[in-house]
Amino acid sequence: MISARAFKKIDAEDLRYFTGILGENYLLSDSGSIEKYGEDETEDLSFPPDLVLRPADPQQISAILSYCSKNNIPVTPRGAGSGLAGGSLPVHGGISLCTSRLNRILHIDEKNLQLTTEPGVITEVLQNAAAEKGLFYPPDPSSRGMCFIGGNVSNNSGGPKAVKYGVVKDYVLNLEVVLPTGEIIWTGADVLKNATGYNLTQLMVGSEGTLAVITKIVLRLIPMPRFNLVMLVPFRKMEEAGAAVSAIFRAGITPSCLEFMERTALDWVIPYLGDVAVSVEADVEAHLLVEVDGNQQEILYQDCEKLYEVLNAFDTGEILFADSDAQKADLWRLRRNVAHAVKSKSIYKEEDTVVPRAHLPELLAHIKAVGKEYGFTSVCYGHAGDGNVHVNIIKGELSDHDWQFRVPEGIRKIFAKVVELRGTISGEHGIGVVQKPYMNIRFSETEFRLMKGIKAVFDPAGILNPGKIF
Repeated sequence: MISARAFKKIDAEDLRYFTGILGENYLLSDSGSIEKYGEDETEDLSFPPDLVLRPADPQQISAILSYCSKNNIPVTPRGAGSGLAGGSLPVHGGISLCTSRLNRILHIDEKNLQLTTEPGVITEVLQNAAAEKGLFYPPDPSSRGMCFIGGNVSNNSGGPKAVKYGVVKDYVLNLEVVLPTGEIIWTGADVLKNATGYNLTQLMVGSEGTLAVITKIVLRLIPMPRFNLVMLVPFRKMEEAGAAVSAIFRAGITPSCLEFMERTALDWVIPYLGDVAVSVEADVEAHLLVEVDGNQQEILYQDCEKLYEVLNAFDTGEILFADSDAQKADLWRLRRNVAHAVKSKSIYKEEDTVVPRAHLPELLAHIKAVGKEYGFTSVCYGHAGDGNVHVNIIKGELSDHDWQFRVPEGIRKIFAKVVELRGTISGEHGIGVVQKPYMNIRFSETEFRLMKGIKAVFDPAGILNPGKIF
């Protein structure tokens, strides 16, 4: 339920002002654009804006935000629209502020291992540009081929390589942002250490476009590792796959990726792709996709030998060791396309649970028990090395009533268990609009008061991405 708030409706005078700033070509109000910008990858939600604006630089954004703050017009920042929590949906109408024209990589500093970019650059394009210089930007969400780096910063995205290399916050050094009042500031400095005042840079990371609009990003890079090895490990019991994750780390092995896929995930994604041949034994319940990387191949083979020793303690099927780059790519295509395969089957709700990794077996068992209790099917996969499990709840044949009322009761029960296990209700997808009803499971009134106070300082008029998080 979106709470009602009285914002100003856009009128002819507002249109004249925005046209003067951007020109007619970058104001979109046709039905196709309004429909497109009212949706993202979140379930089947639709919240159309009244107007889409496509600015080209911070000065245009400044003029837009200053005007909207003075005139009580809501503004929702928009990247590629690949979000899974409704964070870029204009739930109060108003303006959808698209950053797609801010799409330049401005500088790659090879001496200092830094990259400066605008927010509308596709993440994979940015990674490839760094790789051409022998440099590595590790955060790689499954949507990296379409998502924007600005959206990644706004949601503190992670992806498979976060288990070894960290998430977006570990690579952002400095940000240029436009405040809702129209002021343009840099939040920090292009340095690796900074103990100078409050850390405004990290406050922006993960703030979901509720505090400011990001217009430039300075990222830390690292040298590209030279080698990697990949294996797919089948388990006859799903909980054992979860237990093996903690065992791998306790053995002193730090994989570059450690991904979990329950059986249904593979059963759905293999025919969805159609051209990846992987055999799944009849009694297998789950798989771990394990990658190790580094600069010395002998050490990686030693890590794999240790992995085999650890895995011998579990009831596994035949382990598939990728023996070519093509086979590695196929295994990763399976993992990266699970969400698309699920979406092709049914409307679904994707929950983004995260717990300390040793609690994965308990979490997985609880998810399935809640599904049985509330009558829904779930498909689980995710970044097991981080304890991050994506729970895809399938609508299938459920009635609209059960989907709207009973399933959320089950989700609340799952999240309550997550918090009991000292986890949290979103690891990388953000809160947006769909997770907002569950925030009181995780936060007290005091914590809400502090966060709302921060929001009020940055956005006193309350016009920037309203209706999100709180």
